[in-house]
Amino acid sequence: MQALGHAGITLGAAVLLTGAVTSSGSARTGRSEVIEPPRRSAETAPASNRTTSERQSWLTSLGSYVDIRILLIGSLLPDIVDKPLGVFLFPETFSSGRIFCHTLLFLIMMTLAGVYVYRRYRKMWLLVLSFGAFMHLVLDQMWLTPRTLFWPLYGFTFEPADITDWIQDMLYALFTDPRVYVPELLGAGILIWFVVALLQRRRFCPFIRHGQVH
Repeated sequence: MQALGHAGITLGAAVLLTGAVTSSGSARTGRSEVIEPPRRSAETAPASNRTTSERQSWLTSLGSYVDIRILLIGSLLPDIVDKPLGVFLFPETFSSGRIFCHTLLFLIMMTLAGVYVYRRYRKMWLLVLSFGAFMHLVLDQMWLTPRTLFWPLYGFTFEPADITDWIQDMLYALFTDPRVYVPELLGAGILIWFVVALLQRRRFCPFIRHGQVH
């Protein structure tokens, strides 16, 4: 999977998770947590408009808990680190774009560090990075390459790959392989929805500068 798929699907999963938690909390407390227009308007508004408003309120809830910019970086973090190392800097040593940051060990260490930072300083940024990295490993289906996922249990080498024409192969797969272009289209759609929501709220620049979505 490539960048748009990772970033968009991770964001979509986080928004849906926030919506599920919000809905569950509303059900327990017996009141709605979703920001809605006055009741008379809600009753007469089309169902599609109410659904869009609800999803945007989920986005607002997510933005109130985490910096979505960090979430997006986390969704790409394994590739940001591993591909320059394994493909461009040390191709003869690793011969793969999935090395250290695509391992369960890296994810566990970062998560434990995130728990410590949260408990010590009440800062969630490292846990948010960990969630993004976790989604990256899931979307890359790393369980199919256990030698890398469970490194170093199977030895200190990683699952090798043909990286001779890595960029050309990546572009070719983007236009010919549905396992690549379908997630990319889905991720792009989610990111476009996100940008449109920011523009409607006039929050695009505040988001870029400060991570604010509301």
